[in-house]
Amino acid sequence: MQKAITKQKKLIVVALAAAAFSVPALAETGNVSIYGVADLSYDFINNGTSAAGVAGASKSNVSSNISKLGLKGAEGLDNGLSVIWQIEQQINIDNSTNVANTLASRNSFLGLKSDSAGTVLLGRHDTPYKLATRKLDPFNDSIADGRALMGAVAGKSSSVAFDGRQGDIIFYTTPAMNGFTGLIAYANLAEANTTATASKDNLLSLAAMYNVAPFVGSFAYEEHKRETVRAGGKESAWKMGLGYTIADFTIGFEYEKLSDNLCTAVVAGGCAAIGADRYGHNAYFLSGVYKMGMNAINFTYGKAGKLASTADSGANQFGLGYNYGLSKRTKLYAIYSRISNQSGINYGFTQSTAAAGTINGTGASPSVVSLGIKHTF
Repeated sequence: MQKAITKQKKLIVVALAAAAFSVPALAETGNVSIYGVADLSYDFINNGTSAAGVAGASKSNVSSNISKLGLKGAEGLDNGLSVIWQIEQQINIDNSTNVANTLASRNSFLGLKSDSAGTVLLGRHDTPYKLATRKLDPFNDSIADGRALMGAVAGKSSSVAFDGRQGDIIFYTTPAMNGFTGLIAYANLAEANTTATASKDNLLSLAAMYNVAPFVGSFAYEEHKRETVRAGGKESAWKMGLGYTIADFTIGFEYEKLSDNLCTAVVAGGCAAIGADRYGHNAYFLSGVYKMGMNAINFTYGKAGKLASTADSGANQFGLGYNYGLSKRTKLYAIYSRISNQSGINYGFTQSTAAAGTINGTGASPSVVSLGIKHTF
């Protein structure tokens, strides 16, 4: 009897061991990768004094700066074709109840990739306009991100901002050809329409990118049909980006121009006529990175010109930072950034859970010191 029990125990141990080994085997067969970023900082914020004289707050808090978690995978098919997929969401570690924690809030898609014909994706994705210049911003996805001024207008809905991420998108990327890559995307911005007379909004985004060291370059154009704002409403933007690396020093430059016909009323000192340019303006962005092994000094300066319909609506942004590398995947960092608004506008920081608390009315000029740690896995 004792021998039978001992034999049974051995069989159970063997079965459990086989099951344990089968789990990673199944994961490997399914080619599923888990990846993400944990980025936490302690921010010292002063959101300035508004043009009306309202003094802002000086405060400090823990911020989650585009921390994210994702799953992705691919399966090889015949004739150089693969099916690819990704599900990625923002994880606000400092505030788990935030809506950004919704599954698939970031780039999430299913598509086909061909070595010779390119890649087609369906789902939610950064636009080609956004992707064209993201590598030129050393503060990308931090509270000092240049998108506070570039590709956006203070007070507009982020769902239709340039330099954005869109749902309901079909996205095509060409294969790389001598360093050149082309991107095109289309998205329906008003999928809830149910009648022929309902307003129609959509997005078309295009980009051409060149990347052969030591140069990078890009040109992008994006157009939004905005009939929900006014009949025949449209807004568009184009930009160019250039980058050059000399030894351990990299410089970057972006220029963009936005224009529209979204004025819906004549306002003294503002819209000259219905259908006139409302948010149109020029903007530019300079960046510099000096690398010292795993460490780096970062510098940025951005300037947005005044809006076509609003006086004293220009702004500039300054950023200075230092990265101290603990490993290839982990760094400590210190950032200082300030947005200086003219009296008719209220640009604020954007890429942080602390960003919403940096706006204190028109004319206020927020600043921040951010001390953090970032780990990529």
